Amino acid sequence: MESFARKNDSAVSSCLWVGTGLGMVIILSLNLPASDDLRQSESVVVSPSGTVLTLKGAVLTFACLDCMGTLTHRPYEVWRDPHGADDGDKTRKRKLVMHSPSSSQDMGDHQFAVICSEKQAKVFSLPSQTCLYVHNITETSFLLRADVVTLCNSVCLACFCANGHIMTLSLPSLRPLLDINYLPVTDMRIARTFCFTNEGQALYLSSPTEIQRLTYSQEMCDNLQDMLGDLFTPVETPEAQNRGFLKGLFGGSGQAFDREELFGEATAGKASRSLAQHIPGSGGIEGVRGAAGGVIGDLTRARIALDERGQKLGELDERTASMMASAEAFSKHAHEVMLKYKDKKWYQF
Repeated sequence: MESFARKNDSAVSSCLWVGTGLGMVIILSLNLPASDDLRQSESVVVSPSGTVLTLKGAVLTFACLDCMGTLTHRPYEVWRDPHGADDGDKTRKRKLVMHSPSSSQDMGDHQFAVICSEKQAKVFSLPSQTCLYVHNITETSFLLRADVVTLCNSVCLACFCANGHIMTLSLPSLRPLLDINYLPVTDMRIARTFCFTNEGQALYLSSPTEIQRLTYSQEMCDNLQDMLGDLFTPVETPEAQNRGFLKGLFGGSGQAFDREELFGEATAGKASRSLAQHIPGSGGIEGVRGAAGGVIGDLTRARIALDERGQKLGELDERTASMMASAEAFSKHAHEVMLKYKDKKWYQF
């Protein structure tokens, strides 16, 4: 990040912050070529600045705040392939974008460096390298993840502890804002994939194919229903179009008619008395099948109930036999102890 590498620096420069598993923080100075044309020919010079900061536990994350306490964007450039095909539209879209301050006047006269380890968090003032705030996050456990995120137009440090607690600390004062027990870490997949995002949200893989999303912000929780997407868009059923005479005469698609509409008394007239008529009733094939299915279902349920009763009786017999064996063994041991201490006097114990 762009920061003050040494105590006597008057301007920010490109630096590489290195955190070790023993809590050591080393700042390396990166000397970049002055012009973009020399980036392809000249190499970047990396030199130790001599600045070493210490914390308790392995270092997890870094962040840099300006003099007003606002999170500064990390510098980056959009990479372009020098040997690629030149396209006018792509060139305009992929122009160089720099999000790093150009001078110390843009950053103010000092910065805040936020460093969080598995045990504690510290805020240093740069370039004086004075430790302004220290907060011991946990003593009995350790942090699995720590991220500096934005929440409600401010910046805070979000931490996820191995004992399942989610904690947030204000920046740069490191004042505790939230400490809630969410989920004990029983699966290493959660520990490896847990991460915090802006606006009070967090994500982790609950299974190899499922992502669990959570929020610890009341504002985000109130607006959660408005942010959920719909798989299908509800649309009202359109009205049927009027069928023209020519469309029905020349190759129109077939229509669905009701049986009563085609062959009923309203269209074909009243049938003769000698004509057989179908009277539906409950004694047909459908009724017989339904009755048989009901009887079979009752028999199956009765058989399952008998099997469960027999299984429970068998388990009861086994428990009774086990209790009798335990009682016999206890009686035997009690008799042996009585025979052992029967003839001893009180001073022989």
